[in-house]
Amino acid sequence: MSGPEVEARVRRELAGLAAPYELMEIDPALADTAAFCAAYDVALEDSANCIIVASRDDPPTYAACLVLATTKLDVNKRVRKLLGVRKLSFATADQTRELTGMEIGGVTPFGLPPDLPLLIDERVRERERVVVGGGSRALKVVVPPATLAALPNATYVEELAVEA
Repeated sequence: MSGPEVEARVRRELAGLAAPYELMEIDPALADTAAFCAAYDVALEDSANCIIVASRDDPPTYAACLVLATTKLDVNKRVRKLLGVRKLSFATADQTRELTGMEIGGVTPFGLPPDLPLLIDERVRERERVVVGGGSRALKVVVPPATLAALPNATYVEELAVEA
């Protein structure tokens, strides 16, 4: 699946949620969080990263996790226990692309496979708005946390991340 196809899938899901959102077209070279925040004057605490994790089981168990850019996903303790797996790590770029059609730097909670759990750190809910990937490195989505809660596979989780 190509970038434009993924972006179209993300746009369809956003439109279908009947919840507020704003799209930002950006320079793909500035998609990584620190570069994006600096270039587009967005506070790190208003930026959230969607990270795909994968168990080392065969077949692997996957989940998407959304955490503020000022925090670090607690993969080895909290997420591993939540998923009930023995060993867990960040999904590779290839696994992420195969599972979601999205490139690292553009992964978003919108347009994910319907059976993929989405775990959202509780700190995200405390923000007035958050900026997340848009499905490609050329698009970001700005949403209030309530829009994220409207996703059918979303669960807010306390202490999903730790302070960075």
